[in-house]
Amino acid sequence: MNTAMAKEELEKILDQAVQDVTECTAGVQLHQGDQMQGEDLCTVQITFDRGFRTSLTLCADTRLLYHMACNSFHEESVEPEDVEEFTKEYFNVLCGKIAGAMFRATQIPAHFSPPVFYRGRYEPEGCEIQFVLTYFDEYYGGAQLIHHVLCSDEDGTTLEKS
Repeated sequence: MNTAMAKEELEKILDQAVQDVTECTAGVQLHQGDQMQGEDLCTVQITFDRGFRTSLTLCADTRLLYHMACNSFHEESVEPEDVEEFTKEYFNVLCGKIAGAMFRATQIPAHFSPPVFYRGRYEPEGCEIQFVLTYFDEYYGGAQLIHHVLCSDEDGTTLEKS
């Protein structure tokens, strides 16, 4: 298998995408931190089903997602269903930006599954965590963007071509 991208380069692409998309879609600035301590969490997940054999998961405090949805919809309050729909669309945009950046870096076209939303923390089966980027905002909580690789990848490589 050919390694498509170094872990450090991928982390940089993911971080830049999170910063840009969160600011543009929700008007929220996230800062990198060390740990997330929320208890009321939601998770949204995609799998790259063509181009790369990886998946991405965003696990975030529900309060943060609620705040982001309110900002995006220009509303003072939103329903739980609105938070779910916002989160899936936000993650879809984020993953699209990531797929575009990965294509520019590797010339490998990627395709990912539609985002799936979960209440609570969710971890995809058959995958292991390669790295986690942890974020917080100053008022509403934190989020973690988790990059998973298939468990069969034992050599530590990242973003294998499929």
